[in-house]
Amino acid sequence: MTSLINSKKTEIKNLLKKYYNFENFRLGQEQAIDNILEKKDTVVVMPTGGGKSLIFQLPALVLEGVTIVVSPLIALMKDQVESLTRLGVPATFINSSISLSETNKRLEEIKNGFYKIIYVAPERFYSLPFLQSLSEVEISLFAIDEAHCISQWGYDFRPSYLEIIAVREVLPQVPILALTATATPDVVSDIQNKLGFKVHNVLQKSFERKNLTYIVKQKEDKLGYILNICKKIKGAGIVYVKTRKQTKEIALALHEMGSYADFYHDGLDANTRTVKQDAWMKAPNMVMISTNAFGMGIDKPNVRFVVHLDMPESLEAYFQEAGRAGRDELEAFA
Repeated sequence: MTSLINSKKTEIKNLLKKYYNFENFRLGQEQAIDNILEKKDTVVVMPTGGGKSLIFQLPALVLEGVTIVVSPLIALMKDQVESLTRLGVPATFINSSISLSETNKRLEEIKNGFYKIIYVAPERFYSLPFLQSLSEVEISLFAIDEAHCISQWGYDFRPSYLEIIAVREVLPQVPILALTATATPDVVSDIQNKLGFKVHNVLQKSFERKNLTYIVKQKEDKLGYILNICKKIKGAGIVYVKTRKQTKEIALALHEMGSYADFYHDGLDANTRTVKQDAWMKAPNMVMISTNAFGMGIDKPNVRFVVHLDMPESLEAYFQEAGRAGRDELEAFA
């Protein structure tokens, strides 16, 4: 057994170079991967931009069967699957954006071994036919992204996450990897209880981001200050505000002053939000003015600044939002 695990570790190290062009793992990644290979349930608390996706994507390539990744965000699933496909990794997703016939087609393809990684929405676990389909597939790992969503103590609780425990009844032998960037000790404990961990097991990386500078300013002219930041700091940015009205007003003001800016909030229809997010992801220097709806799944490496015009909802929310800056490990500001 030990020799088999060591063989898979060597294979994973080679794939790290082949697919991601990294020579070495970041702190915490290798230990988490070892736990997966040893079939240990694990919670990984790692800062935003710390490379959590690699922890399940690499083992998925060497383990028998498929890895199921639970994600709350349709846009993120699409982006992740497209990225994996470009790398040559067979992946797909199942969520409400596809028809029932397409869902059934993909489930059949999964049973026939077409894919190694499948992203699913947590709402799928309400469905008994879906759970029955999973029981007919060889599954190596359940990876639960944004795992803090399962805890009522967390800042972004989503009731659909509570249904994930159903997989324990169907597939009790499959290990669970729960991933989050921000979680208090109470939330970490709650995640493990809600997911039915027999043994509590947590890997937590330091939250320090050496490339990220935190600045607090008291300003009367907030708009002028934001414009100054846009002029001084080259690159993409996010400005978080409290209201939908502010998003549009500030984006328009910045646009009139010569900055490339747009606005985003949850009152926009799904298609408009997708178009705006895609444009921001592709543009090197666009500033998005948004409520906290511009949230989980925002994975753009070259964000140079994140500004909060008002107090965020909580310290955890602030850390998550500010942590969207500097994921390329170059200097950035919050």
